[in-house]
This record gives sequence, structure tokens and C-alpha cells, in this order.
Amino acid sequence: MLKPVTVSHLMQADHAAWDDYVNDHDNGSPFHLIAWRQAVTEALGYDAPYLMARRDAQIVGILPIIHAKTRLFGNNLISSAFSVGGGILADDPNVEAELGNAAIALGKEKKVESLELRSTKAIFENWPTKSETYASYTAPLSADADERLKAIPRKKRADVRKGIKADFPVDANASVDVFFELYAKNLHALGTPVMPKKWYAALKKAFGDSCEIATVQGPDGPVVGLMSFYHKNTVYPYYVGATIEARKLHAFDHVYWTLMERALDKGCTVFDFGRSKIGTGAADYKKHWGFEGIPLEYQFHLYGDNEMPDINPNNPKYARFVKVWQKLPFAATKVIGPMLARQLA
Repeated sequence: MLKPVTVSHLMQADHAAWDDYVNDHDNGSPFHLIAWRQAVTEALGYDAPYLMARRDAQIVGILPIIHAKTRLFGNNLISSAFSVGGGILADDPNVEAELGNAAIALGKEKKVESLELRSTKAIFENWPTKSETYASYTAPLSADADERLKAIPRKKRADVRKGIKADFPVDANASVDVFFELYAKNLHALGTPVMPKKWYAALKKAFGDSCEIATVQGPDGPVVGLMSFYHKNTVYPYYVGATIEARKLHAFDHVYWTLMERALDKGCTVFDFGRSKIGTGAADYKKHWGFEGIPLEYQFHLYGDNEMPDINPNNPKYARFVKVWQKLPFAATKVIGPMLARQLA
């Protein structure tokens, strides 16, 4: 008979044991690590009441939680906010249930509107689930360059070959400043506010060598900036910004191809292309690389009469905002954007 499970809040002394559990768990990701918590609390100022489950002294489950209380988008608990993943990691369903119940109780205490679990697969049968918005794109990373090329559909394969032939220099130790300028311009064109620069600096500081910033140098300077994370055997290209010229130069394709090569050198065997909104150009781009999307099953516990949050550009409610944002001067978006983006948890 299994011993009872106790759930408590993460303490400073638990940090190393927490990360050990994440690293040992098959579904552990960068978004579960203490480094993510450090970046969120340091750069964005949100509370992070992480929960740990134990049997006796043994950790048997964890739940990273960010308390995102904002003026624009309400009061919510999210696992894990500002990421594409997170959610419960546990040894068994009983532990999952105990962590879920503890999180519900925490939400009542904080008087939140919803509790969101960004797990890949739904855990709880009776929780509302949203699986129509995002898909994840992950595939094995072949060590054979010819095999990797053959896995890419013909049209995109030709673009990748052009990027390889052009062989623009890649700086895999680029600065946050250079990356931020490229990324901010890209988001402005898409009509999306950018997070404050200190957020990206905090991620780099917290993850250290496990966070890489790479740029591709075009004829007149950097044209692509990519921030990626390495975790166990997987590489996660996460934030990417590019100029209009980058696509013409095939530098946008080149930054991913060269990342694959560096990831292989680091012992990675999986390429996690991240999530994209279903039906968007970003999702199509990943399909053109030969990646098949798997719907992400985010789950919610709702308090009172609240509905599931639907904060994304596909929501008609925000379509007008996107158009207005695209017309604002770029300099203005770098000032106003971070104040808005930090609320888009």
C-alpha cells in the first residue's frame, strides 16, 4: 500500500532536489526548472508558489505555478506562465490528483479566476480542456546530414540548401542586445508587443550555457536572432526574430539548420520546434520542414462563472489591436510593448 502524499510549497533548500526530479522525469522540460522561476520572478516580478509532493522525504511530484495577476487579463495561476509547457510532473495518478487539489486550494486562497496546466496531454477527466488552439512540433534529430535533408519536403529542402550554400557566418554567442533588436522588430511587424529586454537577459542569466543566442550575419549585419534552450537530449529553438531580408537570403532557414548541427555536437537527439497556433503561418512553416503537429491539451480549473481564457491573436477580440500595433512607430512599441507583454502570461 502506498504511503500518503503530502504537498508543500517549494523552499530555497529544495531547489537542487527539484531540478534533479525534473531532470530524471521523462516529461521534464526547461519550463519546469528552477531557472524558469528565477527569470520570471527577477525580470517580471510575479509570485511563483511552486508545489512539491512527497512520500516521506522522497519527492514524487512537482507543479510549477506562476501567479499572474494583471490589470488587463485578470488574476490567474498558470503552470507554467510565459512558456509553452509546464504542468504537473508526477510518479503516479494519485500524486497528480494531490497536486491538482493543492493547486485548486491555492487558487481559492489567491481568489483567482482560473488555474491553467500547460501539459502536453490532459491529466484530469473532469477539467475543461483546450486542444484546438496550439500544436507542438517535435521530431528525432538524425546525425546524418543527408537524412535530415531528405526528411524536409522538397520545396523547403531547396531553401535550406540555398542557405547552406550561402554559408553566412553564424555567431552562437551573440548578445541579448543584438537579439532583442531583431526580435522586437519582428514582433512589431506581426502586431505583437515584445517582452522587456530584461526578460531575455534574465533567461540567459538563469540558464547560463543551456541558453544559446545565435545570429546569422547578412551582408549588412545580423538578419536573424534565435534564442534556444538545451535540456537533456533535446534542443528547443524558442524565440526567433528576423528581418525581411533574412527570408530572401535564406538565412531564416539557415539559423535552424546550423542549430541542428550544434545540437548534435552537444549530444541532442530531439529537435523541439515548439508550439504554434494551429492554422497560422508559423505552423505551416514547421510543417514545411517535415514536422507534424500534435495538439496540446491545456487544462483549466475555473472558479465561479469564469470562462477559459482565450488570449491569442486568432481571437477576433484582439484582431483590431494587432492592426493598430503594426501601425505604431517601432520606437514607441519598444517602450509600450513590455508593459503590455508582461501581462500576456
